[in-house]
Amino acid sequence: MRRPVTVAIAATLLASTLTTMSAAADLSSADFVDPLIGSAGDGNTYPGATAPFGMLAWSPTSTRDDQTSTGAANGYQYDTTRLRGFSLTHVNGAGCNPGAAGDVPILPFAGDVTSSPTADTTDAVYASNFSHADEAATPGRYRLGLQNGVTTDVAATERTAIGTLAYPQGKPASLLFRTSNSLNGSEDAETHIDAANRRVTGSVLTGAFCGRRANGGVNNRKSYYRLYFTAQFDQAVTGTGTWKDATLQPGGTDQTGGEGYATGKDRAGRGSGGYVTFAPGSKVTMRIAISYVSLEGAERNLRAEQPKKSTVDSVAGGTKKAWNAELDRVNVAGGSANQRITFTTALYHGLQQPNLVSDVDGQYLGMDGKPHRVERGQDAQYSNFSGWDRYRAQVQFLALVEPRVAGNFAQSLYNYAKQNDGVWDRWVHVNGATHVMTGDPSAATIATFYAMGVRNFDYRGAFDTLYRQATVSRPEGLQDAGCPGQCVSQRPNLTQYVTSHYAPNDVCHCWGGAAETLEDAVADSAIGHFAELLGRTREAAEMRARGAYWRNVFNPDTGYAQARNVDGSWVTPFDPASDRGFAQGSAAAYTWMVPQDVSGLADAMGGKPAAATRLDGFFHDASGNWQLKGGGPLKYDPTNEPDIHAPWLYNELGQPWKTQETVRQLVSSVYGTGPSGLPGNDDLGTMSAWYVFAALGIYPRTPGTGELLLSSPLFPSAVIRPAGGAPIRITTSGSGKYIQDVRRDGRPQRDWKVDASFLRGGILAFRLSETPTAWGSVT
Repeated sequence: MRRPVTVAIAATLLASTLTTMSAAADLSSADFVDPLIGSAGDGNTYPGATAPFGMLAWSPTSTRDDQTSTGAANGYQYDTTRLRGFSLTHVNGAGCNPGAAGDVPILPFAGDVTSSPTADTTDAVYASNFSHADEAATPGRYRLGLQNGVTTDVAATERTAIGTLAYPQGKPASLLFRTSNSLNGSEDAETHIDAANRRVTGSVLTGAFCGRRANGGVNNRKSYYRLYFTAQFDQAVTGTGTWKDATLQPGGTDQTGGEGYATGKDRAGRGSGGYVTFAPGSKVTMRIAISYVSLEGAERNLRAEQPKKSTVDSVAGGTKKAWNAELDRVNVAGGSANQRITFTTALYHGLQQPNLVSDVDGQYLGMDGKPHRVERGQDAQYSNFSGWDRYRAQVQFLALVEPRVAGNFAQSLYNYAKQNDGVWDRWVHVNGATHVMTGDPSAATIATFYAMGVRNFDYRGAFDTLYRQATVSRPEGLQDAGCPGQCVSQRPNLTQYVTSHYAPNDVCHCWGGAAETLEDAVADSAIGHFAELLGRTREAAEMRARGAYWRNVFNPDTGYAQARNVDGSWVTPFDPASDRGFAQGSAAAYTWMVPQDVSGLADAMGGKPAAATRLDGFFHDASGNWQLKGGGPLKYDPTNEPDIHAPWLYNELGQPWKTQETVRQLVSSVYGTGPSGLPGNDDLGTMSAWYVFAALGIYPRTPGTGELLLSSPLFPSAVIRPAGGAPIRITTSGSGKYIQDVRRDGRPQRDWKVDASFLRGGILAFRLSETPTAWGSVT
């Protein structure tokens, strides 16, 4: 399959044959997006067709000779060029294999179906190789030519997709619906074929977020949503069939059966699906829609989002327009073509979530498993909240550029909490409480939204339940179900925590006592800020005081955060490179995770100069060379959320020029174009949001506030146009990566931070220098 002119232009840009943006002035923002960035290594992105915040995402499910796995997180890995279908749902950058979703893989197959596809446990027959030379990915559209001779061209709306499937002449034309084969398996599935009306419908009952995880055991292998789909064709269906496990039923039209949630040989050979055939050489247009509520909901979504005269081109054009509207909320000028591609793709990845889960009529599936409607004043229900990751950068990015979506998302999370006995889960997938990771990121998220000016949600009701979650113990707080990794309690052993003023590692019922303490201290500080803004002075004082509990896991003898036992003793033996007492990170990384009290942390380390010197060693090797990726557990890890804010700490440590050089080094050497352009799993836009902020020269200071830290912008100029808000302009003059001076709205800005009032609009004018300066070192 040969790529059209617009894709060839994008490929030319990616090859860096354009050295300035002037040669590409006629291109829109969407033309600078490369959805393949992050699809290699551990980026865990997917390249398929989706709309901004879309429910549906049409993208490959790859295979490495095991039908119960993809060999990749979230369905796609650039170096795996064999697929067993195109799935309807995906998650951007979740950090586990196989990840989540990947519902209803659909395989165009140029051959007769002569055996059960489920019996093909190694995907030797019912799968196809492909070449990246025959792949074209742009925002809202995905085209792929398969080695089996079928070419596919699919465009997506928010809840639907339309595609042309062109079969080779002289070969049978089959289309397989592997209904039960979600990434993590399924409890049940059903497939129904209506040949006379050229339609296939069905559903899959699934969930099991990160079902292969070792930590969490089998606690996460459970169902929490049913995805319904309807697919309609413009060509006559000439044959049908279904299968269940190893049994093929030619001519069949109805089938049920799930796979279970085991892996490998314990699941292989189980499952159900169906297929339809068309005349050899057919070019079939398929229209498909999904719903988490009902088949009727999917059909309403299809009617609403795809007029009968829609074509792949018209839908792709409409979705590209929608993407341009979102991407144009942050426009940059100047810089190289590669910098523009890296930046715009980061915007794209940051705007893929949260994801719509409500139908066009406002119905959605609640966390109680029942249908609900959106609240009065709420536009839509959103989900997919990787809280532990996103509260550090992505939620601030969302609040900055799409405050109304942020408010709808805040209301969505509150709705789920009300349906979940008042509990805010830390990692919500669709309507499921997965409990993944540690801490209470919902508190930091909602408090941050409010501090950044988001108001279109029930913030008083949300505050009351978040405060209650942080202060009232629950029975599950003494359970170890799901630990480590997916501990069921959102505030483990809370009674002991508020007594000890830290989470004792030996009785915390959490992933790690030191990590839990640091996370809860950030969350409580954020609740304190939230309370203060609401005029709740008693709660503000209480929770701000709890924000200082980090001090109780800082060991002055070792100089690191360290887990403690309930009797007050330190957990030994201690190794700063170890993750004992921590969650997916070492003591060396977590020690810096005190964004709410950087000056206090510096004092504990012996003062700001001493802390800055120590931070130098976090980013460099013994010879002073940069060590920004792959340096091991004692060094900075740009893929590790607890320390992604560390480059910005130099500001408060009195050496802001080091923030400027460290951030610029990361932007220039760790991020880039091509499939390996992300440093690690995108974590639902977190890594991408970090890059966007870094390239703009601003970064959120503390969860629960609207303050922004400053660094040197990458581009000569940028304009942020928040939806419904006043523009924010950032300009630079001079060259270099160091700040000579800054003016805010024409007045000298001598501080290394700006307060939340800047979010209401203004201008930051930077003058840069080739050498370090003293700007911002004294406030």
